[in-house]
Amino acid sequence: MAITYRIELEDRDLGQILDGLEVRAISWERTAEYLRTDTMPEGEFFLVEECSKPEEADGIAEHYRSIIRKLQSQMEAQS
Repeated sequence: MAITYRIELEDRDLGQILDGLEVRAISWERTAEYLRTDTMPEGEFFLVEECSKPEEADGIAEHYRSIIRKLQSQMEAQS
């Protein structure tokens, strides 16, 4: 069973966390695309995450996106 935590952060700290999660989500999305096409996006360089199936990368990216949505929703509710 998952444990729910209540954490208090200043707005700047939450912004930094959201930025970091966004970077990770993008990395996994790019990895999924790379695994599907076996080509790098034009004009971009990134490190492919350790993963063998695009579906796995999609799932991890979506998990990051889900965390971002939860944090943004809670932030908006308190604004």
